[in-house]
Amino acid sequence: MMKSLYIFTLLIAFLHPVKAQEYDIIRYGARTDSTIIQTKAIQKVIDKAFAKGGGVIVIPKGTYLTGALFFKKKTSLVLQEGAVLKGSDEIKDYPFIPSRMEGQSLRYFAALINAYGVDGFSIKGPGTINGNGLRFWKTFWAHREEMKKMGKKSTNLEVSRPRLIFIWKSDHVKIQQVKLRNSGFWTTHLYQCNDVLVEDTNIQSPFKPVPAPSSDGIDLDVCKDVRIRNCYISVNDDAIVIKGGKGTTAHQLPENGIVEDVLIENCTFGPSHATLTIGSECIHAKNITMKNCVVENNCPILKFKMRGDTFQLFENITIDNISGTCGAVIDLNPWSQFFDLGGSEAKPFGIIKNIKLSNIKVKSSKFGEMQGNPLDQVADFSFKNVEVTTPNPVLKNKYEDVKFENVVVNGKPIVH
Repeated sequence: MMKSLYIFTLLIAFLHPVKAQEYDIIRYGARTDSTIIQTKAIQKVIDKAFAKGGGVIVIPKGTYLTGALFFKKKTSLVLQEGAVLKGSDEIKDYPFIPSRMEGQSLRYFAALINAYGVDGFSIKGPGTINGNGLRFWKTFWAHREEMKKMGKKSTNLEVSRPRLIFIWKSDHVKIQQVKLRNSGFWTTHLYQCNDVLVEDTNIQSPFKPVPAPSSDGIDLDVCKDVRIRNCYISVNDDAIVIKGGKGTTAHQLPENGIVEDVLIENCTFGPSHATLTIGSECIHAKNITMKNCVVENNCPILKFKMRGDTFQLFENITIDNISGTCGAVIDLNPWSQFFDLGGSEAKPFGIIKNIKLSNIKVKSSKFGEMQGNPLDQVADFSFKNVEVTTPNPVLKNKYEDVKFENVVVNGKPIVH
């Protein structure tokens, strides 16, 4: 009898799960006034929900100006129709704390939305998170121009800018039906996260009148089991980026690591610098699949950034069923931005193996290039059922183990 009662209780709980407590920020002290900074008021709601055992922070219709917000365990975020969380354009509103940027663990400014160690964290729309990045972009370009006049180069970190979302050491993460706009820096940065779903999300940053520098759409940094589907991404940098560490000893440091088991499907990619990029700060990428996607841009479909200062291994990468307009089908070239051997006498190189590009039909500005660093190794790289229309039909390739099957460029098959 007791066993039957226990099973019945479990069944009722499964069919009728307890709804999480909702915390409408207006009911808990925030105001529908887009001209005042409301970081403290909104953070107070998050803290209250956490103290009560968790809950959903609800942003109702209206625009709410805020600095960095820190979500706690068992809290999540919902933005209702017409709701806008708008980031402050004052860097003082983003604390300078331990963080992760450009493949290195360091102190940096918090993002607008932060979740550290929040398993089950979710962000749901249909509302908008707007980074309000214009002031940061203008400062960035002015600084870069000033350095150029002095004959110097500048790095991305010299002008202080916040990311839109940073999620760290959190598993079972969901970002759904939300609009992400105008980030001051990277838009969505996930670090050391497992089981991630980004779905039905629209990510955009502008190319003009003021370009949004380094506004990557989604950065996967030491993450496993990631699904990105039914999204639209157009940003003034790479749309989806596989990261994980950089430098001559990056592969030996515990804070770095592999990105593996990533599925990107049914997405549309507007103007960006590259659709899928692997390598700018990546030591190991494995089992990465992009399929059933549309490209509407003038950038590479697949871009490998081969760092001469980092040991890299990229394996089991599949690109399948891609259509539309692009810049190049493949771009595999040395990447020297912020090159730094750090005094080491090591001679890092990259290994690329088991790469498959299939069922691709595009109009492109060129077929592409495969011209890595001198020590890089490429094996089992194949193109199958590829149809390209382009004014530049040559694939500049220096590697032997590249196979072509039913590849047609400008109506003529490639014989290899």
